[in-house]
Amino acid sequence: MTGPPDGDGRDGEPDGRDGVGRAPRIPAPRRAADDAARPAPEARAPGAPDPRGAGRHEPEPDPRQPGREPDPRDAGRHDPEPGPPETGREPGERSPREPGPVPDAPDGPPPPALSHAVLKSLLGAWALTACSAEETAAVEAHLTECAPCADEALRLRDAVGLLHSERDLDLDPLLRSRVLENCLGRRPARIPLPGWAGPYDAETARLDALLRDIGEPEWHAPVRLGWYEDDRGVDRRTTVAGVIAHLYAVDGLVAAALGLGDPLHPGVRGAPADLPDGCGPTGRTEALWRSASEPWTRAVRDPWRDQAHTLVRTVSFAGHGVGDLSVPYGAFSLPLRDALVERAFECWVHADDIAAAVDYPYEPPAGAHLHGMVDLAARLLPAALADRRRAGLAGPPRTLVEAGAPGRSLHLEVEGAGGGHWYIALDSPAAVGSPDHEVAQVALDGVEFCRLVAGRVPPEEAAAGQDGDREAVRDVLLAAASLSRL
Repeated sequence: MTGPPDGDGRDGEPDGRDGVGRAPRIPAPRRAADDAARPAPEARAPGAPDPRGAGRHEPEPDPRQPGREPDPRDAGRHDPEPGPPETGREPGERSPREPGPVPDAPDGPPPPALSHAVLKSLLGAWALTACSAEETAAVEAHLTECAPCADEALRLRDAVGLLHSERDLDLDPLLRSRVLENCLGRRPARIPLPGWAGPYDAETARLDALLRDIGEPEWHAPVRLGWYEDDRGVDRRTTVAGVIAHLYAVDGLVAAALGLGDPLHPGVRGAPADLPDGCGPTGRTEALWRSASEPWTRAVRDPWRDQAHTLVRTVSFAGHGVGDLSVPYGAFSLPLRDALVERAFECWVHADDIAAAVDYPYEPPAGAHLHGMVDLAARLLPAALADRRRAGLAGPPRTLVEAGAPGRSLHLEVEGAGGGHWYIALDSPAAVGSPDHEVAQVALDGVEFCRLVAGRVPPEEAAAGQDGDREAVRDVLLAAASLSRL
């Protein structure tokens, strides 16, 4: 099948119009149909001059002016023979069908023709409207003849529309949230990041995006941090900047375990001078807050962000055994693989606190990351139950079994994203939960369970469904709330 005729009227030749039809500034090539639309020449008598041949034949010397050189402007003009007019026109009057005089040629030599390589190099400047008038005319004339350059010109012009300054999230919240979700959910890691470090990497990136979008006054917005102690709710009030300072202080425990140095060590500039040895997250945060002579500002974002990036890079390039390093939390410790999941959990919870304070839309973590956070909390529940039992806050054990043996269990069913099934040993942290020894069941939504563990939901309001031993259900829900802290 032959294509449409090109500007020369030759069928089957490319005409350079592919991909240019929707470009208002790219001139379309002259088509053969345009020539066909012109009126056809009328029949002429034998020997009469052909108007279409004007300018195509060599002019003959004027016999009335010997020695006169032929004037190019006289080409195609035929003066009438002397004698009375036969058509009612005055002598010298021109017929309407006769061509007019050829206009004078412009002064000076014509502009030099630009090569294909030069015209192609001007496409970027043309798309930015940075060419001179002569260059613009040359480029647009070239685009009617060269299809590859026309396609490239379209791509460059579309790309120019994407070159805009960074905008605030409020101007287009749906677009930004979709881009963030796509990037955080599908982007490949630039370095081989361990799977257990993925939640921390994602949650710090999401919180950093939130912090970038808020203004200076919002850094001083009040934020309420709540948790449970001795089966009662307690809270502390701080600001958005104070929350980031808290995260920076506790992340320093992981940095110290990796040998990166503790940012709150007394020898570090700006560190609190009264930091007790071996204190946990709450003591570190209180010491850092007391050391500030002025209210915290958005300047705290940079050290927190740099420390988070350093942690991710370090665990990515470390050996396979790095996940087993112990991270002390004061009264207890966690292996590094669990410590980073815990830090991701706290980063999400406090980001949600900040978002509520500044009226910012914020979503829960990805399903796989949320599942890891629920799993960590479920694995910590038997030890939390034992601690509460020693403190007289939980009922005595019913059936003691050997370490590693199955014992009385509660079936924890977590629904929704990140959900699953866990069996919590009730009588000893060394026992193994088993469906064969199930005495109670609790069903919760995944996000609701995490809010319970964070101390944001009262235990008596958390469970959506309960069945079996009521005392076991109550002990487990209170133990989950006791995992919360500042």
